Amino acid sequence: MKINKQKIKINSIELALLLCVVGTLSGCATVKSGSSYAKALTVEPAPDAGFIEQPDQQVKRADLPFQKVWIKPGFDMRDYKELIVAPVNTQYMFEMDWLHKASSANWLGGVKKDIDELAKYFYDQAIKDFEADPNHRFQVINSPVQHKKPALRLELALIEIDPSTPVLHAAGWAVMGGGTAAGVVNQRRAAFEGRLRDLQTGEVVATFADRDMQDVGPIDMTRMTWYGPAKVIMKQWTKQFVQIANRNPNEAVTDPTAFTLKPF
Repeated sequence: MKINKQKIKINSIELALLLCVVGTLSGCATVKSGSSYAKALTVEPAPDAGFIEQPDQQVKRADLPFQKVWIKPGFDMRDYKELIVAPVNTQYMFEMDWLHKASSANWLGGVKKDIDELAKYFYDQAIKDFEADPNHRFQVINSPVQHKKPALRLELALIEIDPSTPVLHAAGWAVMGGGTAAGVVNQRRAAFEGRLRDLQTGEVVATFADRDMQDVGPIDMTRMTWYGPAKVIMKQWTKQFVQIANRNPNEAVTDPTAFTLKPF
C-alpha cells in the first residue's frame, strides 16, 4: 500500500489547526498544544545566519516557544535584576535572496528604510513590554553606566522577513506557488536570532532563534506592505521574552493560538 506522505502532512496540519479553533471556543489547554504542533509542522527553522557563534549547540526545548535554544549550564536568570536591550542588528536582512533580485533602486531604497524602522520597532517593543511588566521582573537600564545590580544584555538580530505576496505581484514580480496550502501559509514569515550576555563578564549565557508566521485571520490588513505581518510577529516575540523572564522553573511558555478571531 502506497502512503501519500504529503497528504498525511496536510491532514495533520488541518487537525492541529482544528484543535486550535476548538480550544479557542472552549477555552481549554488544547489551544497551546495544537498551536505548537501546527507551528512545528508548517514552519521550518530558519538557516543559521551567523549572529550566534555556535548554533549547533542549540536544541528545541518543549518548555520554550523558540525553535532553537541553548542555555549555559548553571545559568539562572533569577540571579539578574537589570536588563539592557541592545539596538537590533539588521545586517543579515540585507543577505535575503529575494532582496537581491529587486530591479528597482527606488523600491530597494524604500525596503532598506523599512528594515531600519522594523529594527527600531523590535527594539522599542522589547523595552516597552519589559517596562510594562506588572511583575517588574527586570529594571530596564539604558547604559552600562547605570548598572548597579547583576544585569543581562539582550542582543537581537532580525535575519529574515518574507515579503507579502500581493505586494510583490503589484511590483510586477512573478511569485511561484499557489493553491490552498500556499494561501494558508503563504510564506509570510519572520525570523530572528538572539543572545543573552552577562553585562559584567561579557559572557554569552543563552542563545535562541525562532521563525514564525502570521496567525490566520478572516481579514488581513497586513498585506498592504511588503513586510506583511512582521510587526505582529515581533510583538509576539517580545511578549514571550517577558513571559520567559517571569516563568517558574517547571513552567512552560508556548506559542499562542494559530488563529485570531478578531478582524483587526
